[in-house]
Amino acid sequence: MPAFALTRSKRAVCGGFTLVEVMVALSITAIALVAGLKAAGALADNAARQSRVMLGQICAENALIELKLTRQFPGAGDSTLACEQAGQAFEVTLAVRATPNPNFRRVEAIVRQQQLTVVQVSTLIGRY
Repeated sequence: MPAFALTRSKRAVCGGFTLVEVMVALSITAIALVAGLKAAGALADNAARQSRVMLGQICAENALIELKLTRQFPGAGDSTLACEQAGQAFEVTLAVRATPNPNFRRVEAIVRQQQLTVVQVSTLIGRY
């Protein structure tokens, strides 16, 4: 048997990938990487939102506790306070509303950051 024929049969047995197979594998890998990148971006956005909501919750609770510590029955109306937590600026709007029972007031603390509502907390304050 000639050497040329032996070499040719070894090539047929040890065949590699075709260009189409390589392109399909690269496409699948690219799609998986893009999906992973989107998932990582969503996790980062969720972490930032959770941090913003937690800091807004602290601002709302601080404003409501301050109102309770004055130990005065609040008058109906709105007031706005500035609040800074962890280097982020928030705006807290306290909306005091009358209730059917004149001994209680409903107080809503609405926390905004850059005109977007972050969190809203409601409570009742009674006469002391």
